[in-house]
Amino acid sequence: MTETSSTRSADSEAQAQAPGPSRLRRLMRFIPLVAPVLLWAVPCWVLLHAGQHWPLPVAVVGTVLFVLGLVGMPLAMTRGHGRRQQDRAAIIGDTLLGASWILFTWSVLLGVLLRLALTVAGVGGSQDRARIVTWAVLGVTAVLLVWGYAEARRVPRVRRIDVRLPRLGAGLDGLRVALITDTHYGPLDRARWSARVCETVNTLEADLVCHTGDIADGTAERRRAQAVPLGTVRATRARVYVTGNHEYYSEAQGWVDLMDELGWEPLRNRHLLLERGGDTLVVAGVDDVTAESSGLAGHRAHLAGALDGADPDLPVLLLAHQPKFVDRAAAAGVDLQLSGHTHGGQIWPFHHLVGIDQPALAGLSHHGARTLLYTSRGTGFWGPPFRVFAPSEITLLVLRSPHLATAP
Repeated sequence: MTETSSTRSADSEAQAQAPGPSRLRRLMRFIPLVAPVLLWAVPCWVLLHAGQHWPLPVAVVGTVLFVLGLVGMPLAMTRGHGRRQQDRAAIIGDTLLGASWILFTWSVLLGVLLRLALTVAGVGGSQDRARIVTWAVLGVTAVLLVWGYAEARRVPRVRRIDVRLPRLGAGLDGLRVALITDTHYGPLDRARWSARVCETVNTLEADLVCHTGDIADGTAERRRAQAVPLGTVRATRARVYVTGNHEYYSEAQGWVDLMDELGWEPLRNRHLLLERGGDTLVVAGVDDVTAESSGLAGHRAHLAGALDGADPDLPVLLLAHQPKFVDRAAAAGVDLQLSGHTHGGQIWPFHHLVGIDQPALAGLSHHGARTLLYTSRGTGFWGPPFRVFAPSEITLLVLRSPHLATAP
């Protein structure tokens, strides 16, 4: 394994001028103010005040519970994720956020579709139909919360995929690349889960193991116990890591130093050369695209620096946390970019909002003339401890070459 290029490359990478904020972006600024009200008010109306005519004590108690949720959720999240960083408050706030999102989603869907179906079918009177909708929403929400919690807390299944790279030399055919990302160690202590994930990765017998960022929510000092099992991960060639946006909320340099201490190679705008069978693969990495705005000296996404000194005729595997970096990767002729960040939406149908910001949600996609992008749904979860119709994953990518040697 040969290391080339410097993190502190003096060359500056040309940055395109960002367009002015669109109308959509301006509207999105108000989402933090409006969203909590909608998340709690809509289910309250659909379940309690849309023709059910519940007894007064039921309606009052139910309304009070929704009001407590509306007030308590932002307060808990502020105490949990603000300056105080209280883990217990974060757990409460995040759980309420996930539960309210699921309740809101199915209140809207069943409140419209099921009620319409019952009306067309002539089932009962107006009050009967309203109460059927209430029980259906509560039942579906309860099932999804239990299932989504189990999905979020389990060790991810391994997703295996062959990736054909036209420029990959025959000597590198069959190279095994394991990808974990978005572990998000956080308020819920997942040290045992972390150890089991690492054990699973080790069964893959990978040549190269990659972590594409968002290790944790919190500083390296605070989440160290959960991250330490990463030091047990084995790879025949290298273990490499790049920062995600969440590192820049939590003293990113501390995470870079800890990963280095655990034996991982932080690819901060630089590359390594992986050689096998007479052929070479450039393994490059860049800081997250939010790095420069973090104000940390030397932190930025600098693709030119990452590839500085690399032979342009060699295939390039790039680690970049966010899929949207693929535009720059494609312009530079990168062969394969590995990313995370999206969580596959994490809780359906949030993936529709993710799609506004990112060019890919999950899986393998083509960009430009040469570049492939693999987007992982993530190994852990962020915030709400639920995954609904967006399973987590540990990924094994087997790189394939079209230039296989022929038998004499």
